[in-house]
Amino acid sequence: MAKSRVKKRPDGRYAMQIYLGTVDGKRKYKTVYGGTPKEVQKKADEVRILMGKGINITSMRDSFGDWAEKFLKSKEADGVSVSQLNSYKNYCRNHLSPLYMKSLSEILPADIQSIINETKLAKNTLKAIRNTASQIFRLAIENRAIDFNPADYVRIPKIAPEFHRDALTDDQQRWIRETPHRAQRAAMLMLYSGLRRGEATALTWADVDLNTGTISVTKSAEMINGKPHIKTTKTETGIRIVRIPQVLIDFLRNEKDSEFPLCMHVIHSARGKMMTNQAWRCMWDSYLLDLNVKYGYGGKINKFDPHGVVMRIPAFTPHWLRHTFASLLYRAGVDVLTARDQLGHSDIKTTLMIYTHLDKLYKEKHMDKLNEYLNPCKSHASQYNPESRMKSK
Repeated sequence: MAKSRVKKRPDGRYAMQIYLGTVDGKRKYKTVYGGTPKEVQKKADEVRILMGKGINITSMRDSFGDWAEKFLKSKEADGVSVSQLNSYKNYCRNHLSPLYMKSLSEILPADIQSIINETKLAKNTLKAIRNTASQIFRLAIENRAIDFNPADYVRIPKIAPEFHRDALTDDQQRWIRETPHRAQRAAMLMLYSGLRRGEATALTWADVDLNTGTISVTKSAEMINGKPHIKTTKTETGIRIVRIPQVLIDFLRNEKDSEFPLCMHVIHSARGKMMTNQAWRCMWDSYLLDLNVKYGYGGKINKFDPHGVVMRIPAFTPHWLRHTFASLLYRAGVDVLTARDQLGHSDIKTTLMIYTHLDKLYKEKHMDKLNEYLNPCKSHASQYNPESRMKSK
């Protein structure tokens, strides 16, 4: 556009209108401003370059919040789980909310980096926040609203804390094997098969073959408003055959033989119904209380004490049991591909990350044992050291 189209405004700035085309029969323009005609011309050239790339100039004025909400709607339409959708909503509306009122074209990597740096959470959570932002910008790029993804240049601080669930100790695993309780069946199942809580909730006896020692995982229970809804596992790796150890085969066979009438679901409520969120919570709290009284207090306290019972043992969640199963696979020397199949990870990177963490953990423990072995020998080291003998002479 010729420089003669540059006009000086009453406020002293210069402006130029750029024709964008027609939308619904109406001519659309974009106005660029600057302190000098040269600055205005430069901005106009930049707009034309973007138009040449097929960028929708009017969409560039859309806010990040507009596209974040479009992203959430697209994820809901894709059929992601309720828990995953809630996680996306949390990342968008809580952590990325400072960007909501900014237009897409205004946001720089530094804006997102500032949010990441100021958010004091574990590395995995920070990565999830960054990846959510990246997906929002990618959606805008696919729709020709922008041509640049600032989230791609954001780094996770090295000092951000790592978060790893602890595996249960050998003693804690023994507690589960030796403590009868209505939740013991669920605990044993997840500890020695690695099923997710949703998979365990949906599991029926028809899915369990005790003769071959296998469990067919084809479905999962998703909690919506606290109520279970069966859904088919969507990924190929989610649908799998899990091989179980003899200790679980024997336990489940005894449980099945002693249950009358036999309920359809392996894990069920006291009324024989499918487990709800509330049923899980009550059962698990009762289970941890019994374990705490037995192993935290040696049975020398009443679990119905009106003043309550202070926890002396770590309160573990069902997912800790799945992580412990992964630890057992690692300790047994099971290769990472087999472990991925057993655990149903859609991405082998998840399994590798767990194995890498466990490898580091056990190496540190082994070195601690070496240090314990060598430390008592320090006082006697000089008699075996040729240099110290020479000095003594």
